[in-house]
Amino acid sequence: MKVIDEIGHFADVPVDIVVDLDRKVMSLREILKLEKGSVVKLTRSAGENIDIIAGGAIVAFGEIVIIESTMGVRITDFNLEE
Repeated sequence: MKVIDEIGHFADVPVDIVVDLDRKVMSLREILKLEKGSVVKLTRSAGENIDIIAGGAIVAFGEIVIIESTMGVRITDFNLEE
């Protein structure tokens, strides 16, 4: 039996997904200088592995991808540990 068959009645419940691409410490001065269109350089790059979190638990793993000018995450595996 597929998982969707077992929990299908929960399929429309909204769940927050967190993909933490990077973190950066900035001074208040640097933050106040930001304006629309500003770019904040991060240390992570395309191809790096990341965790995908739902409800505070790691549910999947992925890698950072760049498609044209958009950053995204490609899911590479699911965390099926119970």
